Amino acid sequence: MIEINPEKIKKTEIVVGVPSFNEADSIAFVTKQVDKGLQKYFSRKTAVIINSDNHSPDNTGEVFLQTKTKTPKIYISTPAGQRGKGNNLRNLFLKIKDLKASASITVDADLKSITPQWVKYLLEPIVSDYDFITPIYLRHKYDGSITNHLTYPLIYGLLGYNIRQPIGGDMSFSKRMTEYWLQQKWPATAKGYGIDIFMTLNAIKSGFKLGQVDLGSKIHKSSVPKLDKMFLEVTETLFSFLSVNKDLWLRKINLKTPSLFRQVNRRTQLPKFKIDYKKIKKAALTDFPNNYKPIKKYISPEIQKSLEKMFLREKSLEINAALWAKIVFQMLYLYQADSNKKSIVKLLRTLYFGRMASAIKENHDKTQAQAEKLIQNQAKHFFETRDYLFCQYGKTSDS
Repeated sequence: MIEINPEKIKKTEIVVGVPSFNEADSIAFVTKQVDKGLQKYFSRKTAVIINSDNHSPDNTGEVFLQTKTKTPKIYISTPAGQRGKGNNLRNLFLKIKDLKASASITVDADLKSITPQWVKYLLEPIVSDYDFITPIYLRHKYDGSITNHLTYPLIYGLLGYNIRQPIGGDMSFSKRMTEYWLQQKWPATAKGYGIDIFMTLNAIKSGFKLGQVDLGSKIHKSSVPKLDKMFLEVTETLFSFLSVNKDLWLRKINLKTPSLFRQVNRRTQLPKFKIDYKKIKKAALTDFPNNYKPIKKYISPEIQKSLEKMFLREKSLEINAALWAKIVFQMLYLYQADSNKKSIVKLLRTLYFGRMASAIKENHDKTQAQAEKLIQNQAKHFFETRDYLFCQYGKTSDS
């Protein structure tokens, strides 16, 4: 790990981490907002801002270090050529442990909506007695599609936790949470985009104290260009965890909603969000035949019939919440039962684009609030139909 520590900080109470790769155009703003939050709300505590970078060739690190702040700064980086947000955060966790920090935050380097209040609201619960805090955001109805259609409903449906943004990126955590993550076995995908879901899932498994904060609007660079790789890495991390930890969900559970702390004043306007429905639909239809072929014989006749009608004959995508829940549960079961895991995840990625295209049609005339209600109802549907997955094990949720 490469390190630049101008003020030779060896110990601190608070760490705010900013993982990055090629964020020279945005990291200064985020750093300044974090500094203002620390100075205004936590001036009596020692703190440091750490940029955990992927050796960005656009000089992200130089911009970060040259940004004027009252709070000390440290730059750490993976070696040249080693990428992945998870690698950044693992380095950050190791540095947090080294600095013996008791409370930490990680915030995305491309944020445009971060305010000093974010620092206050994320840190306050940790400074008291909570171990892990996830965000709640007001996001454009087409933003956060992996969250909306996979991680949120599956965590809600199987683990019984109503955590609205399990891969939000802007989180806070205690010293013992950091140490717990470092003690776990990290799958390869957790070293990339799978890191946020890895953190949330293991926080649930730990039994530590969880909470949420409403941070208002999340405005940042679009993740649409990264959706392909992001989906694969998030899904593999999620499915591998659920496969190894069946004891957490293959039983009757009660729904839990982590406590909500604070609420930032919401913006009335969200930025325009470009989504190319035709491109998403084309990607789903084009990829389907090759990804479907090796998995077809393992899929239930009911789902086969629906998929072949939509993707092969009519080429009209209508994957509603009910069908989507069955598809995800079917793919999760196959992932655990079959050695061809990569092919299963690739097929689910294709079907996810189909669900995404279907949701765009469902939401085109819906308000933000109406679209959010549909997402919440989809999560409830996952919970209510979890027996569809259990039946494949010869069990029910009451077993």
